[in-house]
Order: sequence, then structure tokens, then C-alpha cells
Amino acid sequence: MNSTSNAPALILASSSAYRRELLSRLQIPFTVDVPDIDENPLPGETPAATALRLAREKAAAVAARHPGALVIGSDQVATLDEEQIGKPGNHAKALAQLQKMRGREVVFHTALCLWDGRDGSAQVEDIQTVVQFRDLPDAELDAYLRIEQPYDCAGSAKNEALGIAILERIDASDPTALTGLPLIALTGMLRAAGVSFFNTK
Repeated sequence: MNSTSNAPALILASSSAYRRELLSRLQIPFTVDVPDIDENPLPGETPAATALRLAREKAAAVAARHPGALVIGSDQVATLDEEQIGKPGNHAKALAQLQKMRGREVVFHTALCLWDGRDGSAQVEDIQTVVQFRDLPDAELDAYLRIEQPYDCAGSAKNEALGIAILERIDASDPTALTGLPLIALTGMLRAAGVSFFNTK
């Protein structure tokens, strides 16, 4: 892709700095366009279905503005006892989330969509990560939140930073999925779309 002039543009449909950093690791040119969609779950929708729908809608919204481009959409929904856990938005909600999750296993659904504007096809996948939270007292959870303020993160913990200290175990087949962009799945999708990562000529 990065060696041919007729390669499609690659666009990340996200406002997330975490996803931008992860995608930059692949060392292929891309731009960012932020989708404007309603991210609320639908009534009766499962966490996995919500994540997959939103990833697809984000990619489709941006693809409509960039004909012929490859567009990456991603969304993450945490779930405990089949209840969706979204981005807390503030300290009080984040503390309530961590109190509910401490000592428990939480499943994070990180959905990925690669929309190919050349033919309108879309590859979609739900990558699941199981996270065991440490059973910590309120004082530690409160102190963590005041230091890192992860109010824009589903599950109220930044595993790539200090949030790792409140986690006991991470079971993942795709190690960057929990941060928001599963690169193993993404590189597979990009390869299927004809993207080359290594110039062997």
C-alpha cells in the first residue's frame, strides 16, 4: 500500500488518541476523520452486538465522505454479568464502576471494522479480552482515579498506563485489543484488502 501511488487512502474513523498511537505502529500512512454517530446501545442489544454495530457505523459514516478509501472503525464495550459498562465520563461514575468490578472478571468486546470503499465491502470482528480486576479498597480506587482520570475509557482503567496496577490478569489473543485497536486482527484485514506491510522488492 505505501509503495504504490494508486493505493487507496487509509483512514482511521476515531477521535481516540490511543487508537491513533496504535495504528501508527504499523508504519503505514493514514489520516484521521472523526465520525459523528449516536453511540448509545439499542434496547435489548447485547454488548458484542453494540460494539460490532458501532464499529461498522463509524467506518460507514467516514467512508461516505471519502469514496474509495479504506476506513477503520472500532468500538469497545465492557460487560459484567451481561450488563454494558461504558465510558464513565466523571469521577463518581468511574469509582462506582471500579467498585462493582473489583475482584471480578470483566469481558471487553473490542469490535473492528475495515470498510473498503472500492467495493463497499466490510470485514468485521469482535475480539474479546477477559480482565480480572484486583479486589482493592475504595481508597486505592479513588486515588488511582484522581491520578490518571481515565474517564474516557470503558471500564475506568488505562491498562497501558497506571491502570495496570488495579488489574490482576489479562487473557487476550490480541494484546492491543484492550487499549482499543486489535492490531493482529487489523493487519489480517488489511492484508486481505491488499495492503502490503513490507517492501520486498
